[in-house]
Amino acid sequence: MLSDLAFGLSEQGRKVSVITSGQRYGAPRARLPSREVIDGVDIYRVPTSRFGRAYLPGRVVDYLAFYVTAAWRLFRLARCGDVIVAKTDPPLLSVIAGPIARMRRAHLVNWLQDIFPETAEALKVGGGLAHVAYRPLHWLRDRSLRRADMNVVLGERMADQLVALGVDRARTRMIANWANGDLIRPITNSENALRREWGLADTFTVGYSGNFGRAHDIDTVLAAIAATQAECHSPNPASSARSAPTIRWVFIGAGAMFHPLKTALARRELNGAIFKPYQPRERLAESLSAIDVHLVSLRPELEGLIVPSKFYGIAAAGRPAIFIGDQDGEIARLLKKHRCGLTVAQGDGAALAEAVLELARNPTLRHQMGKRARAAFDAGFDMHIAVARWQTLLDDVAGSPGDPR
Repeated sequence: MLSDLAFGLSEQGRKVSVITSGQRYGAPRARLPSREVIDGVDIYRVPTSRFGRAYLPGRVVDYLAFYVTAAWRLFRLARCGDVIVAKTDPPLLSVIAGPIARMRRAHLVNWLQDIFPETAEALKVGGGLAHVAYRPLHWLRDRSLRRADMNVVLGERMADQLVALGVDRARTRMIANWANGDLIRPITNSENALRREWGLADTFTVGYSGNFGRAHDIDTVLAAIAATQAECHSPNPASSARSAPTIRWVFIGAGAMFHPLKTALARRELNGAIFKPYQPRERLAESLSAIDVHLVSLRPELEGLIVPSKFYGIAAAGRPAIFIGDQDGEIARLLKKHRCGLTVAQGDGAALAEAVLELARNPTLRHQMGKRARAAFDAGFDMHIAVARWQTLLDDVAGSPGDPR
């Protein structure tokens, strides 16, 4: 998302600088240049410790080092009238960006991909005593949000969450995440080379693409895999007459729950799933189109704190989705509004299995949902639309060229 926005704004003639760390995601020992210009975007990579993401205390140390070095770089770069956009990884960047913005007479926009520390508290990160440490963070975070020029949220429920925290609704703007519709497009099964490479011809595929982390549920998926395999191998003639094509479950990506899912499938001798690593951007159209129906998951207690962004790539690929979570969740609302998918409650593996079988047995319904998904994407979730919305927001925050601000 950040790359799309930075390069998109640069193409429109904006001067864009990005302050980031020298680490690669999942490869903390990698060495990247400290200064680089890519497609007109100035990139400043600041030094940090290199413990990586796998070890929580080490990640905290990395974050603290980044706060210090990023703050120093921001102080040196920022000028009067600039717009500083603070993201939420690492969390609470707005706390250090706010004072610098005021000192430099710049404008601060917080871009919230999640709301911390509520997300960590919901996931019980840090154990039973964590709430004591989180208490002062709430105060600092709330203060930084209320004093920002604007806070960009990803959905209506997240906007409501900020209002509940005391943030003025006028200082909140909703800009949903997006996908690149030029890069990701629908590809038919017969034309999909990646689908053939993975041995998925003549099968119905259910898939999950992206980070499978602590915010997502595996028990419902495990129950559904078991139920669909039992249904498709049922000796009952009446059941066989209604049976779906061979169902393959495809999991693409990584995350904290990826290995537990593989282990649980092996332990239960459920053999209908394949696992693939993250795919390069140039193959996203093929990988997302290789799946007939996608799964999206979010624990209900995280609604309003996170919005799963994988929905937009799924819609760009013209595929329906099944959301596992709150029936009134952000993604559930989108699926219902655009009639491009189904929602099942977390924990209801039987309902998920039935939804999968319904779409497997009804290709007409599946294709209609896929077409409506791509139409919804073209109307509101394409990258070019999002960049234009950001252009408008930046102009509103910074003022017109003659504005004394």
